[in-house]
Amino acid sequence: MRKTAITRRGFAFGGACAVLLGAPALRAQARLEKARVVIAVGGKAAFYYLPLTIAEQLGYFRAEGLDVEIVDHASGPRALQALVAGSADVINGAYEHTINMQSRNHFVQSFVLMGRAPQIAVGVSTKSVPHYRAPADLRGRKIGVSAPGSSTNMVANLVLSRAGVKAHEVSYVGVGTSMGALSALRSGQIDAMSNTDPVMTMLEQRGEVKIISDTRTLKGTQDVFGGPMPAACFYANAEFVQKNPNTCQAMANAVVHALKWLQHAGPSDIIKTVPDAYLLGDRALYLASFNKVREAISLDGMLPEDGARTALRAVADFEAGIRPEKIDLARTYTNEFARRAKEKFKV
Repeated sequence: MRKTAITRRGFAFGGACAVLLGAPALRAQARLEKARVVIAVGGKAAFYYLPLTIAEQLGYFRAEGLDVEIVDHASGPRALQALVAGSADVINGAYEHTINMQSRNHFVQSFVLMGRAPQIAVGVSTKSVPHYRAPADLRGRKIGVSAPGSSTNMVANLVLSRAGVKAHEVSYVGVGTSMGALSALRSGQIDAMSNTDPVMTMLEQRGEVKIISDTRTLKGTQDVFGGPMPAACFYANAEFVQKNPNTCQAMANAVVHALKWLQHAGPSDIIKTVPDAYLLGDRALYLASFNKVREAISLDGMLPEDGARTALRAVADFEAGIRPEKIDLARTYTNEFARRAKEKFKV
Protein backbone atom coordinates (compact mmCIF):
# COMPACT_ATOMS: atom_id res chain seq x y z
CA MET A 1 0.00 0.00 0.00
CA ARG A 2 2.71 2.39 0.99
CA LYS A 3 4.77 1.56 -2.05
CA THR A 4 1.75 2.13 -4.29
CA ALA A 5 1.03 5.52 -2.67
CA ILE A 6 4.59 6.64 -3.18
CA THR A 7 4.45 5.54 -6.78
CA ARG A 8 1.26 7.48 -7.35
CA ARG A 9 2.66 10.59 -5.73
CA GLY A 10 5.76 10.29 -7.87
CA PHE A 11 3.62 9.90 -10.97
CA ALA A 12 1.50 12.91 -10.06
CA PHE A 13 4.61 15.01 -9.43
CA GLY A 14 6.17 13.93 -12.71
CA GLY A 15 2.96 14.70 -14.57
CA ALA A 16 2.78 18.17 -13.05
CA CYS A 17 6.38 18.83 -14.12
CA ALA A 18 5.57 17.69 -17.61
CA VAL A 19 2.65 20.10 -17.77
CA LEU A 20 4.80 22.97 -16.53
CA LEU A 21 7.58 22.21 -18.96
CA GLY A 22 5.17 21.83 -21.84
CA ALA A 23 3.16 25.05 -21.26
CA PRO A 24 4.52 27.79 -23.57
CA ALA A 25 3.50 30.54 -21.16
CA LEU A 26 5.58 28.98 -18.38
CA ARG A 27 8.73 28.12 -20.26
CA ALA A 28 11.85 30.05 -19.37
CA GLN A 29 12.38 32.99 -21.71
CA ALA A 30 15.13 32.43 -24.26
CA ARG A 31 18.41 34.01 -23.22
CA LEU A 32 18.98 37.38 -24.86
CA GLU A 33 22.20 37.61 -26.81
CA LYS A 34 22.27 41.36 -26.14
CA ALA A 35 20.12 42.68 -23.29
CA ARG A 36 21.19 46.32 -23.65
CA VAL A 37 20.19 47.81 -26.99
CA VAL A 38 20.69 51.33 -28.36
CA ILE A 39 17.81 52.48 -30.56
CA ALA A 40 18.24 55.53 -32.78
CA VAL A 41 15.16 57.48 -33.90
CA GLY A 42 14.65 60.72 -35.79
CA GLY A 43 12.02 62.91 -34.14
CA LYS A 44 10.61 60.64 -31.44
CA ALA A 45 7.72 62.96 -30.50
CA ALA A 46 6.02 62.44 -33.88
CA PHE A 47 3.07 60.05 -34.12
CA TYR A 48 5.14 58.18 -36.68
CA TYR A 49 7.03 56.70 -33.72
CA LEU A 50 4.14 56.39 -31.26
CA PRO A 51 4.40 52.58 -30.83
CA LEU A 52 8.02 53.05 -29.69
CA THR A 53 6.93 55.59 -27.09
CA ILE A 54 4.11 53.35 -25.85
CA ALA A 55 6.42 50.34 -25.52
CA GLU A 56 8.90 52.49 -23.61
CA GLN A 57 6.43 54.26 -21.33
CA LEU A 58 4.44 51.14 -20.42
CA GLY A 59 7.53 49.07 -19.67
CA TYR A 60 7.10 46.54 -22.48
CA PHE A 61 10.82 46.48 -23.27
CA ARG A 62 11.66 45.80 -19.62
CA ALA A 63 9.05 43.06 -19.53
CA GLU A 64 10.99 41.32 -22.30
CA GLY A 65 14.26 41.61 -20.36
CA LEU A 66 15.59 44.48 -22.44
CA ASP A 67 17.46 47.56 -21.27
CA VAL A 68 16.96 50.00 -24.13
CA GLU A 69 18.53 53.40 -24.63
CA ILE A 70 16.59 55.53 -27.11
CA VAL A 71 18.67 58.24 -28.76
CA ASP A 72 16.62 60.90 -30.54
CA HIS A 73 18.18 62.49 -33.62
CA ALA A 74 17.06 65.47 -35.68
CA SER A 75 15.84 63.28 -38.55
CA GLY A 76 15.59 59.75 -39.90
CA PRO A 77 18.70 60.09 -42.09
CA ARG A 78 20.67 61.23 -39.03
CA ALA A 79 19.46 58.19 -37.10
CA LEU A 80 20.56 55.99 -40.00
CA GLN A 81 24.00 57.56 -39.87
CA ALA A 82 24.24 56.40 -36.25
CA LEU A 83 23.69 52.81 -37.39
CA VAL A 84 26.31 53.11 -40.10
CA ALA A 85 28.76 54.64 -37.63
CA GLY A 86 28.15 51.82 -35.14
CA SER A 87 26.73 53.97 -32.33
CA ALA A 88 23.25 52.41 -32.60
CA ASP A 89 22.14 48.78 -32.75
CA VAL A 90 18.64 49.27 -34.11
CA ILE A 91 16.84 52.07 -35.95
CA ASN A 92 13.21 53.03 -35.59
CA GLY A 93 12.75 54.54 -39.02
CA ALA A 94 11.24 54.31 -42.48
CA TYR A 95 11.19 50.92 -44.18
CA GLU A 96 12.35 52.36 -47.50
CA HIS A 97 15.79 52.98 -46.00
CA THR A 98 16.37 49.22 -46.19
CA ILE A 99 16.03 49.54 -49.97
CA ASN A 100 18.25 52.61 -50.18
CA MET A 101 20.96 50.90 -48.17
CA GLN A 102 20.86 47.69 -50.23
CA SER A 103 21.42 49.76 -53.38
CA ARG A 104 24.70 50.83 -51.73
CA ASN A 105 25.57 47.21 -50.93
CA HIS A 106 24.81 47.68 -47.21
CA PHE A 107 22.22 45.15 -46.10
CA VAL A 108 19.83 46.16 -43.34
CA GLN A 109 16.62 44.35 -42.48
CA SER A 110 13.25 45.34 -41.03
CA PHE A 111 12.01 42.88 -38.38
CA VAL A 112 8.77 44.44 -37.08
CA LEU A 113 6.48 47.04 -38.66
CA MET A 114 4.90 49.91 -36.73
CA GLY A 115 3.23 51.95 -39.47
CA ARG A 116 1.19 50.72 -42.43
CA ALA A 117 0.99 54.22 -43.95
CA PRO A 118 3.59 57.05 -43.97
CA GLN A 119 1.41 59.53 -41.99
CA ILE A 120 2.88 62.38 -44.04
CA ALA A 121 0.83 65.32 -45.28
CA VAL A 122 1.89 68.06 -47.69
CA GLY A 123 0.50 71.49 -46.94
CA VAL A 124 0.87 74.92 -48.56
CA SER A 125 1.18 78.02 -46.38
CA THR A 126 -1.99 80.11 -46.61
CA LYS A 127 0.10 83.14 -45.70
CA SER A 128 2.99 82.72 -48.16
CA VAL A 129 0.92 81.33 -51.04
CA PRO A 130 -2.59 82.72 -50.41
CA HIS A 131 -3.82 82.14 -53.96
CA TYR A 132 -2.55 78.59 -54.35
CA ARG A 133 -4.41 76.62 -57.03
CA ALA A 134 -2.10 73.82 -58.18
CA PRO A 135 1.39 72.37 -57.49
CA ALA A 136 2.75 74.45 -60.36
CA ASP A 137 2.34 77.47 -58.05
CA LEU A 138 5.17 76.05 -55.91
CA ARG A 139 7.85 76.44 -58.58
CA GLY A 140 10.68 78.50 -57.17
CA ARG A 141 9.37 78.08 -53.62
CA LYS A 142 10.95 76.66 -50.45
CA ILE A 143 9.47 73.37 -49.26
CA GLY A 144 10.04 72.31 -45.66
CA VAL A 145 10.82 68.65 -44.99
CA SER A 146 12.01 66.90 -41.85
CA ALA A 147 15.41 66.48 -43.56
CA PRO A 148 16.72 66.20 -47.13
CA GLY A 149 16.58 62.57 -48.24
CA SER A 150 13.89 61.68 -45.69
CA SER A 151 10.47 60.11 -46.24
CA THR A 152 8.90 63.57 -46.05
CA ASN A 153 11.24 64.68 -48.85
CA MET A 154 10.31 61.62 -50.91
CA VAL A 155 6.56 62.25 -50.54
CA ALA A 156 6.88 65.94 -51.43
CA ASN A 157 9.00 65.11 -54.45
CA LEU A 158 6.54 62.44 -55.57
CA VAL A 159 3.53 64.76 -55.30
CA LEU A 160 5.26 67.61 -57.13
CA SER A 161 6.86 65.48 -59.85
CA ARG A 162 3.52 63.91 -60.76
CA ALA A 163 2.20 67.43 -61.24
CA GLY A 164 5.11 68.28 -63.53
CA VAL A 165 7.24 70.17 -60.99
CA LYS A 166 10.82 68.89 -61.06
CA ALA A 167 13.00 68.61 -57.96
CA HIS A 168 15.42 71.31 -59.13
CA GLU A 169 12.53 73.77 -59.51
CA VAL A 170 11.99 73.99 -55.74
CA SER A 171 14.27 74.23 -52.71
CA TYR A 172 13.97 71.63 -49.96
CA VAL A 173 14.73 72.86 -46.44
CA GLY A 174 15.23 70.62 -43.40
CA VAL A 175 13.01 71.83 -40.53
CA GLY A 176 12.65 68.81 -38.23
CA THR A 177 9.32 67.43 -37.02
CA SER A 178 8.26 69.55 -34.04
CA MET A 179 8.45 73.18 -32.88
CA GLY A 180 11.16 74.03 -35.41
CA ALA A 181 8.87 72.99 -38.25
CA LEU A 182 6.01 75.09 -36.89
CA SER A 183 8.28 78.12 -36.50
CA ALA A 184 9.73 77.75 -40.00
CA LEU A 185 6.32 77.88 -41.65
CA ARG A 186 4.89 80.61 -39.43
CA SER A 187 7.90 82.87 -39.90
CA GLY A 188 7.82 82.53 -43.68
CA GLN A 189 11.12 80.66 -43.96
CA ILE A 190 9.27 78.06 -46.05
CA ASP A 191 6.24 78.31 -48.33
CA ALA A 192 4.96 74.75 -48.00
CA MET A 193 5.75 71.72 -45.90
CA SER A 194 5.76 67.94 -46.03
CA ASN A 195 5.68 66.61 -42.49
CA THR A 196 4.10 64.29 -39.93
CA ASP A 197 1.63 64.75 -37.10
CA PRO A 198 0.96 66.35 -34.71
CA VAL A 199 2.60 69.23 -36.61
CA MET A 200 0.45 69.04 -39.75
CA THR A 201 -2.90 68.74 -37.95
CA MET A 202 -2.04 71.72 -35.76
CA LEU A 203 -1.28 73.87 -38.79
CA GLU A 204 -4.30 72.55 -40.66
CA GLN A 205 -6.81 73.19 -37.87
CA ARG A 206 -5.57 76.73 -37.39
CA GLY A 207 -5.90 77.46 -41.10
CA GLU A 208 -2.17 77.97 -41.56
CA VAL A 209 -1.82 75.38 -44.32
CA LYS A 210 -3.94 73.99 -47.10
CA ILE A 211 -3.42 70.22 -47.34
CA ILE A 212 -2.77 69.12 -50.94
CA SER A 213 -1.70 65.53 -50.33
CA ASP A 214 -2.29 63.21 -47.39
CA THR A 215 -0.90 59.78 -46.47
CA ARG A 216 -2.26 59.77 -42.93
CA THR A 217 -5.04 57.46 -44.08
CA LEU A 218 -4.96 54.20 -45.99
CA LYS A 219 -7.01 55.71 -48.82
CA GLY A 220 -4.74 58.72 -49.08
CA THR A 221 -1.72 56.43 -49.15
CA GLN A 222 -3.29 54.40 -51.96
CA ASP A 223 -3.93 57.61 -53.90
CA VAL A 224 -0.34 58.83 -53.55
CA PHE A 225 1.59 55.57 -53.90
CA GLY A 226 -0.80 53.34 -55.83
CA GLY A 227 -0.67 50.65 -53.14
CA PRO A 228 0.05 50.00 -49.46
CA MET A 229 3.20 51.76 -48.27
CA PRO A 230 4.93 50.40 -45.14
CA ALA A 231 6.41 53.10 -42.97
CA ALA A 232 8.01 53.08 -39.49
CA CYS A 233 9.69 49.85 -38.45
CA PHE A 234 12.58 48.47 -36.45
CA TYR A 235 15.49 47.70 -38.74
CA ALA A 236 19.08 46.73 -38.12
CA ASN A 237 22.12 45.43 -39.94
CA ALA A 238 21.28 41.99 -41.36
CA GLU A 239 24.22 40.56 -39.44
CA PHE A 240 22.79 41.90 -36.15
CA VAL A 241 19.42 40.25 -36.85
CA GLN A 242 21.11 36.96 -37.70
CA LYS A 243 23.36 36.93 -34.62
CA ASN A 244 20.77 38.22 -32.14
CA PRO A 245 17.49 36.42 -32.90
CA ASN A 246 16.30 36.30 -29.28
CA THR A 247 17.00 40.00 -28.81
CA CYS A 248 15.14 40.86 -32.01
CA GLN A 249 12.26 38.65 -30.89
CA ALA A 250 12.08 40.47 -27.57
CA MET A 251 12.02 43.83 -29.36
CA ALA A 252 9.31 42.63 -31.74
CA ASN A 253 7.31 41.36 -28.77
CA ALA A 254 7.47 44.77 -27.09
CA VAL A 255 6.31 46.55 -30.25
CA VAL A 256 3.46 44.16 -31.03
CA HIS A 257 2.36 44.44 -27.38
CA ALA A 258 2.25 48.22 -27.87
CA LEU A 259 0.33 47.86 -31.14
CA LYS A 260 -2.27 45.73 -29.37
CA TRP A 261 -2.59 48.33 -26.60
CA LEU A 262 -3.05 51.09 -29.18
CA GLN A 263 -5.94 49.24 -30.81
CA HIS A 264 -8.00 49.66 -27.65
CA ALA A 265 -6.58 52.89 -26.22
CA GLY A 266 -8.87 55.87 -25.74
CA PRO A 267 -7.94 59.57 -25.81
CA SER A 268 -7.37 59.74 -22.05
CA ASP A 269 -5.09 56.68 -22.23
CA ILE A 270 -2.91 58.37 -24.84
CA ILE A 271 -2.68 61.63 -22.90
CA LYS A 272 -1.72 59.83 -19.71
CA THR A 273 0.97 57.80 -21.43
CA VAL A 274 2.93 60.12 -23.74
CA PRO A 275 5.30 62.74 -22.24
CA ASP A 276 3.75 66.21 -21.83
CA ALA A 277 6.35 67.72 -24.15
CA TYR A 278 4.89 65.75 -27.06
CA LEU A 279 1.56 67.58 -26.78
CA LEU A 280 3.10 70.85 -28.09
CA GLY A 281 1.00 72.77 -25.58
CA ASP A 282 -2.40 71.72 -26.95
CA ARG A 283 -3.97 68.45 -25.77
CA ALA A 284 -7.10 68.78 -27.90
CA LEU A 285 -5.13 69.25 -31.11
CA TYR A 286 -2.81 66.40 -30.17
CA LEU A 287 -5.80 64.08 -29.83
CA ALA A 288 -7.24 65.36 -33.11
CA SER A 289 -3.92 64.43 -34.70
CA PHE A 290 -4.09 60.96 -33.20
CA ASN A 291 -7.55 60.41 -34.66
CA LYS A 292 -6.22 61.33 -38.11
CA VAL A 293 -3.34 58.85 -38.03
CA ARG A 294 -4.86 56.03 -36.00
CA GLU A 295 -5.61 53.76 -38.95
CA ALA A 296 -2.07 54.25 -40.24
CA ILE A 297 -0.66 52.37 -37.23
CA SER A 298 0.13 48.71 -37.91
CA LEU A 299 -2.22 46.20 -36.31
CA ASP A 300 0.17 43.28 -35.91
CA GLY A 301 3.73 44.23 -36.91
CA MET A 302 3.61 42.29 -40.20
CA LEU A 303 4.97 43.88 -43.38
CA PRO A 304 2.89 43.01 -46.48
CA GLU A 305 4.68 41.73 -49.56
CA ASP A 306 2.80 44.12 -51.86
CA GLY A 307 3.80 46.96 -49.54
CA ALA A 308 7.47 46.17 -50.09
CA ARG A 309 6.91 46.32 -53.85
CA THR A 310 5.15 49.69 -53.52
CA ALA A 311 8.08 51.05 -51.51
CA LEU A 312 10.55 49.89 -54.15
CA ARG A 313 8.63 51.71 -56.90
CA ALA A 314 8.47 54.88 -54.81
CA VAL A 315 12.17 54.83 -53.93
CA ALA A 316 13.15 54.18 -57.55
CA ASP A 317 11.05 57.20 -58.61
CA PHE A 318 12.73 59.34 -55.94
CA GLU A 319 16.32 58.24 -56.50
CA ALA A 320 17.27 57.79 -60.14
CA GLY A 321 20.32 55.69 -59.24
CA ILE A 322 18.26 52.83 -57.82
CA ARG A 323 17.55 50.00 -60.25
CA PRO A 324 14.58 47.92 -59.04
CA GLU A 325 15.77 44.76 -60.76
CA LYS A 326 18.94 44.85 -58.64
CA ILE A 327 17.05 44.95 -55.30
CA ASP A 328 16.27 41.69 -53.49
CA LEU A 329 13.20 42.64 -51.46
CA ALA A 330 13.27 39.34 -49.56
CA ARG A 331 16.46 40.55 -47.88
CA THR A 332 14.96 43.88 -46.76
CA TYR A 333 12.52 42.46 -44.22
CA THR A 334 11.44 39.41 -42.26
CA ASN A 335 8.04 38.72 -40.70
CA GLU A 336 9.20 35.79 -38.57
CA PHE A 337 9.62 37.79 -35.36
CA ALA A 338 6.36 39.69 -35.80
CA ARG A 339 4.54 36.42 -36.55
CA ARG A 340 5.69 34.87 -33.28
CA ALA A 341 4.88 38.04 -31.35
CA LYS A 342 1.44 38.10 -32.94
CA GLU A 343 0.83 34.54 -31.72
CA LYS A 344 2.12 35.38 -28.24
CA PHE A 345 -0.18 38.36 -27.73
CA LYS A 346 -3.06 37.00 -29.81
CA VAL A 347 -3.21 40.15 -31.92
